[in-house]
Amino acid sequence: MAYDEGLAQRVREILQTQTDIEEKRMFGGLAFMVDGYMCCGVLGSELMVRVGPDRYEEALCQSHVREMDFTGKALTGFVYVGEAGLEDDTDLKSWIRQALTYVHSLPEK
Repeated sequence: MAYDEGLAQRVREILQTQTDIEEKRMFGGLAFMVDGYMCCGVLGSELMVRVGPDRYEEALCQSHVREMDFTGKALTGFVYVGEAGLEDDTDLKSWIRQALTYVHSLPEK
């Protein structure tokens, strides 16, 4: 599956001030790794966000959000945000900020 290059570029611009960022092609899309951990990514026109297990249920209650079920089974702590939930840069930044907050809370690799 291809990924939305425009959305990927918007994510890159938001993450440009972060250190230790790596882009990896995964799941047929593009994943952004921060400090060695998957942080967020683009799959099709959706944003994959790692919110962590504590914020997972809260994230699922937001508009345009669904569970990440890439393998047919929900991956707790990860959600997809649909295109309609990413139209505004403020919304995109908020989702990425949540992912960064979680990833920065993890132990150093």
